[in-house]
Amino acid sequence: MAEQKKSDVMRKIRIEKLVLNICVGESGDRLTRAARVLKELTGGQEPVFGSARLTIRTFSIRRNEKISVSVTVRGAKAEEILNKGLQVKEYQLKDRNFSTTGNFGFGIQEHIDLGIKYDPSIGIYGMDFFVVLSRPGWRVSKKKRASGRLGLHHKITKEESQKWFISKFQGVIDGGRH
Repeated sequence: MAEQKKSDVMRKIRIEKLVLNICVGESGDRLTRAARVLKELTGGQEPVFGSARLTIRTFSIRRNEKISVSVTVRGAKAEEILNKGLQVKEYQLKDRNFSTTGNFGFGIQEHIDLGIKYDPSIGIYGMDFFVVLSRPGWRVSKKKRASGRLGLHHKITKEESQKWFISKFQGVIDGGRH
């Protein structure tokens, strides 16, 4: 019985990080306003700007032009923001929102649904949520010195992440297996 309890601790799934992304598609004032939205949502955490990989003339985007802004949140704050985002989606995700590596993501249309007060000078932005799930011991494969490999049974599968989502948030998964 004690051995079973001991192994369950290492098998417990947790939120490693939550990445919030707003892609504006252009640099300038709209991008800085989107950065202000993310900073307000995360409680003062400074967002990072992302640049275009290549030039697309039809969208008038040049290579290395800043077009998006994102922020990575960890810990209790990540769980709190994820809960707000799932409330907007009514705790309902599609089967295709889950990746084969056990992570999941979704998008919302308006940031004001998260509880941020509407400001006419900022406007309304949609954003993407991406959640990376992990188990204790996951860092073994990511650290620089003395890194190792994760065992096959320690990796999180799509089905395990869906079960975790259903049990943790009492969520519903549409279009596929439950």
